[in-house]
Amino acid sequence: MALSIRAATASDETHWRRLWAGYVAFSGIELAEDIVSLTWSRLIDPAAPLFARLAILDGESVGFVICQEQLATFFRHPICYIEDLYVDPSARGQGVARAMIDDLIALYQASDWDRLYWYTERDNAVARRLYDRYSATDDHVRYKLTFGTFTGSGKSA
Repeated sequence: MALSIRAATASDETHWRRLWAGYVAFSGIELAEDIVSLTWSRLIDPAAPLFARLAILDGESVGFVICQEQLATFFRHPICYIEDLYVDPSARGQGVARAMIDDLIALYQASDWDRLYWYTERDNAVARRLYDRYSATDDHVRYKLTFGTFTGSGKSA
């Protein structure tokens, strides 16, 4: 098994879109095509704070992690938020998600970020078993307002 993690490039769009469609379906939401296209254009724009890393297993794109570098009031250096992490069902249980997080930890150390953080659904027991190996949860409660981001029915992100 040859597993590598690398930055997404413009030539990865077809692979990313296939994985993204799986992620969106898994999340139970529907997104308008213009949002999907906008997301992709932001991911490959070097001036945008969003970036994507792809997991390649035996030559196939099998997962992605999308992150956002941010400035924050309590830190000297930027922080990094893992916004989305997805592994294709065919590759689950093979260490892909762990490899993507480990890759981000290496980037964290090389980039001099002051924090790497993420959220997951409270009932996402499979992901939480992995995430709990890295950190305990904290006492924060998330509040959100969503204005016109999604089309169709389903839950909002």
